[in-house]
Amino acid sequence: MRVPDRPQRVLVVMAHPDDAEFICAGTVARWASEGSEIVYVLVTSGDKGSNDPTMTPERLVAIREAEQLEAARILGVRHVEFLRYRDAEVMPDLHLRRDLVRVIRRFKPDAVVCQDPTSRYFGQQYIQHPDHIAVGEATLAAVFPSARDRLTFPELLEEGLEPHIVPHVYLTGSQHPDVFVDITAWFDRKIAALRAHRSQLGDWDPEPMLRLWAQDTAAEARRLGWPGAEQMLLAESFKFFDIGE
Repeated sequence: MRVPDRPQRVLVVMAHPDDAEFICAGTVARWASEGSEIVYVLVTSGDKGSNDPTMTPERLVAIREAEQLEAARILGVRHVEFLRYRDAEVMPDLHLRRDLVRVIRRFKPDAVVCQDPTSRYFGQQYIQHPDHIAVGEATLAAVFPSARDRLTFPELLEEGLEPHIVPHVYLTGSQHPDVFVDITAWFDRKIAALRAHRSQLGDWDPEPMLRLWAQDTAAEARRLGWPGAEQMLLAESFKFFDIGE
């Protein structure tokens, strides 16, 4: 399996603000620092993510979008696109697929990073958010075959958006990863970006938990014999697809 050292143009599609910071921001920081052009697409703006009885969805959207923009700045992300679907209500329907195809054809990435729609739970303590599943499913359908097929969503041709083939896909949060990225030198930037999401973290310090995750991931890379894993202290993992034609 040939995995590129670093994609040139990357589209990171996530369900909520802070999703990327939790699961792949070390890789984002590394790729950005090495010269990749990275765009975030947030399907929702997290308008349900508060237990404050005085909070409104409109206020929360403004807060969380500002937090996401700051996190993106810390990581070196070039642009953030907000689709503003309603939090906790996302469906992997044709409307969402068309919106994602539109973004793919606009930015023409050579790699898409998205959430793994097959990961429905982890252990006995975490059930996957339904938006994560829906966004992952819709993104994969947008990548293949919809973004490449001229006769799919012909209205996008009228917008001047020609078909585009995405050769590489990286699934985050996969229970069957086969690609590992050393984020040891970029871990502090990942944590700084996550801390930008103050409305979600409150007084909680995410660093110990995320460090443990990254250490465990590096250990898994060593167990699987990933090249260079012996030098990895902290890592992130992905399920990788090479579907270029």
